[in-house]
Amino acid sequence: MSLYDDAVLVLKGYEGQEELRRSYLDHLAARPDGMWKACDAGHVTASALVVDPGRGRVLLTLHRKLRMWLQMGGHCEPGDPTLRAAALREATEESGIAGLTLLPGGPVRLDRHPIPAPCNWHFDVQYAVLAPPGAVHEISEESLDLRWFGYDEVAGVADESVVRLLEATRARL
Repeated sequence: MSLYDDAVLVLKGYEGQEELRRSYLDHLAARPDGMWKACDAGHVTASALVVDPGRGRVLLTLHRKLRMWLQMGGHCEPGDPTLRAAALREATEESGIAGLTLLPGGPVRLDRHPIPAPCNWHFDVQYAVLAPPGAVHEISEESLDLRWFGYDEVAGVADESVVRLLEATRARL
């Protein structure tokens, strides 16, 4: 099965956010290249919120280009077998934490957001990953900083999409 096929299956099985879910499926149906960064109309991305539920905190990255505190994530790559694998790869690469595990179940949320031309849109499929006890993070070249924030601190540093992702993640923990 291709990553494209996996994305369609994941989105067909996703419950909630019906109108947005439909727009993702419509995008992929109209654009066989809709998984890839080269698609000018936008592309599917995979992200993951790194959570340490035992300590009530999340790890956010100060994104180098956007200069915003965000969850880990980014573009799908040809070697990614599934969206889950892409989200886990991105979280591991950007956090430097070995041993992250995906929260059971499918995506936690969907979030479509505009990005600068020529790509126009990210159709982000958002997961959550659990940090192992004693996790040590390492800043990657994509980040200006990485920092743990208590659940109650996130709204003060991040935008509404990250707050909604945290709320949805906490509801599934």
